[in-house]
Amino acid sequence: MQASIQLATGAGRIVDGRLCSMTTRHLSDYHQLWQPMLIEAALPDRGWPWEYKLRQAQQEERFEAYAIEAAGLTQGMLYLETQWHRSGTPQRDRLVYVQAIASAPWNRVEIEDPPFFAGIGRALLLFARQRSKQIGYQGRVGLHALPGSEGFYHRNAMPDYGPDLEKEGLIYFEYGPMQS
Repeated sequence: MQASIQLATGAGRIVDGRLCSMTTRHLSDYHQLWQPMLIEAALPDRGWPWEYKLRQAQQEERFEAYAIEAAGLTQGMLYLETQWHRSGTPQRDRLVYVQAIASAPWNRVEIEDPPFFAGIGRALLLFARQRSKQIGYQGRVGLHALPGSEGFYHRNAMPDYGPDLEKEGLIYFEYGPMQS
C-alpha cells in the first residue's frame, strides 16, 4: 500500500509525503532517531514494541501497520486491528481499532515548537477512518488514548466515551460513521 499525501511544515509550507505499509526501514528510524528523543522526554510511547507490531501485521491479516515518510525520514507510524473490535456504543458495530499511533518526536509540540511537520497524527487518524470505509465499517474508528493525549482527540472532534476500567482507566474515543 502506498499513497501520496500533502504535509504542512511547522512554518506552514506544503510538502509531499508518502503514506505506505510499514517496513524495517521505519523501525530503524524509530530505534535510531525517535527512541532516544522519546526516552529523554520520558514520553509514554518510548518503549512501544514496533517490531512486534510489524511482525503481527505481516503474519495476521487482521493487523495492519503503516508509516508516513517525508524529508527522507519516518514521520509517523500507525498500527491497526481490523476484524475483532466492536463499537463501544449499544449498536456494537464493527470498527477499525487503533492499537498505536505515533508522530516522530520532532513533530510533537512538547519537544519541538513549532514542529517540523504539523498534522502527522491527524493524517494517520484520517487514514484510519478511510481504511474503515474501505473495509465496510463506514469510517468507524475506536482507540484508547494515552494519558496526556486526550486533548489531541478532542481537537480532532473524536467523541469521548470516558474512562474504560478494563483498559486501566484510559479514555475511550470513537468516531461513528462518516457522512457521505
